[in-house]
Amino acid sequence: MSHTPEPGTTAAPAGSPVDARRRHYAEFYGLAPLPTDFGVVLGNCQAESLRTVMDAPDRRFVRVPAVHEMTPEDAERLHEVVGAAHTVVSQPVRDDYHGLPLGTRQVAASTSGRVLTVTPVRFGGLHPFQAAVRVPGVEENPPIVAYHDVRTLAAAAGLPVASALQPAAVRAIGRASVEELRRREAATDVPVSDLFDSVTADHVRTVNHPGNAIWLPLGARILETLGTTGSVTDPGRPLLNAVRAPLAPEVVDAWSLTDEPRDHWILEGVEVDDAEVRVAHTDWYASHPEFVAAAVDRLAALLSVWRNA
Repeated sequence: MSHTPEPGTTAAPAGSPVDARRRHYAEFYGLAPLPTDFGVVLGNCQAESLRTVMDAPDRRFVRVPAVHEMTPEDAERLHEVVGAAHTVVSQPVRDDYHGLPLGTRQVAASTSGRVLTVTPVRFGGLHPFQAAVRVPGVEENPPIVAYHDVRTLAAAAGLPVASALQPAAVRAIGRASVEELRRREAATDVPVSDLFDSVTADHVRTVNHPGNAIWLPLGARILETLGTTGSVTDPGRPLLNAVRAPLAPEVVDAWSLTDEPRDHWILEGVEVDDAEVRVAHTDWYASHPEFVAAAVDRLAALLSVWRNA
């Protein structure tokens, strides 16, 4: 079925990736009508998981692209959409993010509806070896997974580190993550950090991909803050589940998990040996020494735990 493109845009060929993307965000792009009453959840890839548990047939939160994927045309359309929204739930986004008016303050100025902020969630207590870090000037990611193992990184930099941590050190990394969440949430409207008072393997899949154990109670908390009736929507599937990092024995011990340790990754349901990832990343680091130098500096605090273990 064809459709008329929005003013100022060009229709993408049917079946193209661009066309598929527009259909995925059909309400946002005007391919389907916006609901009469709706909210918007704005932020990185975590925002869609939060939207999923808050959305319901009688309580709509429309799907919008992640801010880091938005084009200038998307940014313009976003301001139109939020202008009609009764609620905007947003992660804190700086003004002129990626050179576009996507900052939380800028977006909030386009709506007379209610605006709530909630911090992005990161937690290192289940994957104390892992970091998600970017270095200016190095746009590509390492192969297989876009996460860095500080042990592999340290080896590339010639720094001796332990191969494993004691459970107490694992818990210390977890506590540091929670303290950072507390610091960040102090400037937002909805707290998150207390959801880690007890830890399960479902709390995070990777350091920056929380699981349903976070999304369901956090969604319920936001709906309660908004005074919205009805419970959260259980999607019946694990959210942000495309990448699952290994689960080390000392992590299982540290949090008294019921899960078995796992020394492999699970990528889109396929098991990938961690040794394969580490070999590929070692080769990548060898060809990106500028990344290694900058990442070692940025991850100094985490590396110190592994160097002193």
